[in-house]
Amino acid sequence: MSDIYGTDRMRAAVLSAWTASPARFREDANAEEDFALGGYRDRLIVELAQNAADAALRAGVPGVLRLTLDGDVLTAANTGAPLDATGVEGLSTLRVSGKRDEFGAAGRFGVGFAAVVSVCDEPSIGSRGAGAVGWSRSATTAAVAEIPELAGELAGRSGHVPLLRLPFEAPPLDVPEGFDTLVRLPLRDSSALGAVRRMLAETSPALLLGMPALEVIEIELDGSVRRVAAEGWHVVSDSGEFTAEEVGLLFADRPTEERARPYWSLRWAVPVTGTGEPGPPPAAVPSVVHAPTPSDEPLDLPALLIASFPMATDRRHVAKGPLTDFLVGRVADAYVRLLQELPRTPKLLDLVPSLMGKGELDARIRRAVLDRLPGMPLLPALSAPAPAVRTPSFADAEVYEPDAEWRVEHPAREPEGDVWLVAGREAAVVPGSGELLVKIADFVPGLLPAGWPARHPAMTALGVRRVELSDVVDLLSGEAVEARESSWWRSLYDVLPVDDPESLAALPVPLTDGRLVRGPRGTLILTDGGGELDLSPLGLRIVHPDAAHPTLLRLGGAEATPRTILDDPLTKAAVSQSFDNPDPEPVARAVLSLVEASGLVPGEAPWLAELALRGTDGELYPAGELMLADGALAGVLEQDTHLGVAAPELEETYGSRVLAAAGVLDGFAVVHDADVLLDPDDCDHDLDGEADWLDHVLDLLPELDVPPLVAEFVAVRDLELVADWRAALALLTRPPLRAALHPLRVAGVEVPSYTAWWLAGHPVLDGRRPPELRLPGADPLLQGLYSDAPAGLDEAALSMLGVRTTLADLLASHGGPEELLDLMADDSIEVDRAQLRALWIALAAVDPSRVAPPPRVRAVLGGSIVVAAADDAVVVEAPDLLQLVTDRPLVLAPYDLAELLSELLDLPLAGELTSGEVTSQGEVREVPAEVRSLLPAAPPTYVEHEKLLVDGMECAWRFFEGAVHCTGVDGLARGLAWATGQWNDRLAVAALLRDPGAVPLLLAEADLS
Repeated sequence: MSDIYGTDRMRAAVLSAWTASPARFREDANAEEDFALGGYRDRLIVELAQNAADAALRAGVPGVLRLTLDGDVLTAANTGAPLDATGVEGLSTLRVSGKRDEFGAAGRFGVGFAAVVSVCDEPSIGSRGAGAVGWSRSATTAAVAEIPELAGELAGRSGHVPLLRLPFEAPPLDVPEGFDTLVRLPLRDSSALGAVRRMLAETSPALLLGMPALEVIEIELDGSVRRVAAEGWHVVSDSGEFTAEEVGLLFADRPTEERARPYWSLRWAVPVTGTGEPGPPPAAVPSVVHAPTPSDEPLDLPALLIASFPMATDRRHVAKGPLTDFLVGRVADAYVRLLQELPRTPKLLDLVPSLMGKGELDARIRRAVLDRLPGMPLLPALSAPAPAVRTPSFADAEVYEPDAEWRVEHPAREPEGDVWLVAGREAAVVPGSGELLVKIADFVPGLLPAGWPARHPAMTALGVRRVELSDVVDLLSGEAVEARESSWWRSLYDVLPVDDPESLAALPVPLTDGRLVRGPRGTLILTDGGGELDLSPLGLRIVHPDAAHPTLLRLGGAEATPRTILDDPLTKAAVSQSFDNPDPEPVARAVLSLVEASGLVPGEAPWLAELALRGTDGELYPAGELMLADGALAGVLEQDTHLGVAAPELEETYGSRVLAAAGVLDGFAVVHDADVLLDPDDCDHDLDGEADWLDHVLDLLPELDVPPLVAEFVAVRDLELVADWRAALALLTRPPLRAALHPLRVAGVEVPSYTAWWLAGHPVLDGRRPPELRLPGADPLLQGLYSDAPAGLDEAALSMLGVRTTLADLLASHGGPEELLDLMADDSIEVDRAQLRALWIALAAVDPSRVAPPPRVRAVLGGSIVVAAADDAVVVEAPDLLQLVTDRPLVLAPYDLAELLSELLDLPLAGELTSGEVTSQGEVREVPAEVRSLLPAAPPTYVEHEKLLVDGMECAWRFFEGAVHCTGVDGLARGLAWATGQWNDRLAVAALLRDPGAVPLLLAEADLS
């Protein structure tokens, strides 16, 4: 076969060049080794596919590549233009491509075939019907060894020669049917075999997407065939040819042969599902920039980029420079177009890049895309966007400049079907259901439909506004909102989420009076029983019945029963301002109708007492200052008080029950208050003598750092107006007014209520104050001191008013001991001796700090009960001192209480007025044995005086300095009984001394005592 490829000529030229310049030989060897071991070490399949794509492109036929690994031989059969001499020359030279004038060719640099060197030492290639050409490391080595000038270089390289520089004519290859060219690669060793297996497994559709002329790659491996095709991808392409001026601008830093190819092209591809939505790229597709074959430039976007970026000399990285800058802008424009062509579903957001990239080029592409996306109509919206805005864009820049600020105006757009197409800056996202979004679409410009995740990071990158529910509520304003029917509002409430009530605090609510108010709180929803009432005079916020919805109740609205309407602040305000209302009658009718419908009972709503009502005299009164004409109160008060009588027409229309529930007085008015501080500024209810009651209560309490608190304050008012106290007390001592009499417990101390205190201080019981009387049949010790209270009144209630019950209660009460001492010192009151002794015994238990010493005391003088000046009285603490003070009024009580009474009354003891010294002489006598049997503790002796003188006074007995001094039997008996602490046995001892035979009987009597 003739040398159709000119291999002899090419070999001769190369060998001649090497002979003339051994350095050229070394340069070619080093360059091939660099490519084989460096930039193209794992690019074998890529380069075979690239050559197949270019062959198909030249022939204008569908490109098909079949890769077959049979044992240790890899073959690559492809369709397309057959191998020619130019092709062989391109394969046998470095950096000299025969495709420089071919637009769209994948091969650009003339070094790709060097990838075979990494796995093979005997590659060959041939086309159908033509010869084959091959390369051989051993043949090249032999040819070089024959040249003496290269012997040194060959020895220096240990026999390594450039494999692809010397082509050899080879036997024809068996090209498979249906293919045009075959590359045969016997693999060098097991390492090469493993590398080829790995590269075949990694072959993915991305390879074909970068080479549009190549449609299919068939991989035969281990008895099975895998078909690789670029199916199921959405692709956006762009390309162009540079003008001479642009070449001069953009290719100034590029090699000459690149400038001879003034073309650019790019392609974005993303896998799509059956519905056309984007999906993630297959795992086999490397996340790198393809230029057009895979580079080492990372691209962490969920899409495949193939672009004609200028490559650095290592063929692994994109070279910096103006051409790359230009292509970055075109790549960003195409990426935006890719997103615009995909279905408008939330899956689109997954393609929106974040700002951070994995490399410099990745970051630049992302930044360029993000500069464009917010201003591009990309998102579907339920409503028209806001007025047009100026947005940045780089679409019109001739050369991409990172700092340029190109701006264009987006014209007004029309809706596309049921949705508008809006840019990210024009869009808004509201979390919520689809029904809600449809309802509010007219009020939120550029509102995205349901399903678009509000918190997706792409929303921020696109400039989409996140509109919270509270913001939506704020947007519900203006004429368009006010024109909505009430039923529309109900349908809106039906789809509102109420898990965040604060967001809906200002939600508009339509009212029955035509107003549209902000905020459900305070609105009222009418229920059965309220619809027929005319409540318009009250200014209430009653929800229109067509808008009534349970959501409003959850957001602070209330069911408008008559009772809840009464409790509404607006109703209370209307009542409190009724006197200032120029036409109070409608307010009165509305309120009284509510009282009637609600079944209110008197005292349940005390604030109703401020309602302005007409009296019989035609004047306006607060309801709390009107009486029912036939009410109980009207019969007990004085004439001409400030209180009026309700107009007859009011009673005829509403009845006494309704008027009483509204505060009109049937009985006494009652003040109800809670958490009242006992302080003049807080405790002021316009009650008669209230300040004096407060002072009285505070006097009863211990010292406190803060004013004490009364949890519930209840008081009857208008007591000062009573004329008929017997009838009034009949009302006051029965429920419910009786509760106002109960004492209060303040700071742990029981104090009188205001009502009980007031009644106790006034002559309400037959002209007497309650504390001046006692209950009939009460403690007999109070007999004569107090008059009996009138019969027929509740005794427990009288007790709460201060009517006396027992001596113990009297002494325990505030001021009770002083009151008793004053009564005891009253000459007009009779007290017998036993009662007086009992009273002194009771008073001895009183704390002296509670009592001021009285100026007069009830005492015993010469056997009579008298009222004496305190300066004259004396308290006797021992019976033998009585004989020394018989000329003075004596306070007599059990001797062991003498010191307590002395301190309480501030009176001297008898022992303080006399020394009690025995001044006479007597004889020592033995105490009779029979006396000692009765008084075992008696002293053995006593001193008998013919005439006993104590302090110069003649006495019957004296126990002085441990000895009994006496005259006569009675004196001895008293002395011995006192000395032994058996004072109560003195009479028995006297009887024993007179009749010793009576001892057995006396002892028996003692046993019975």
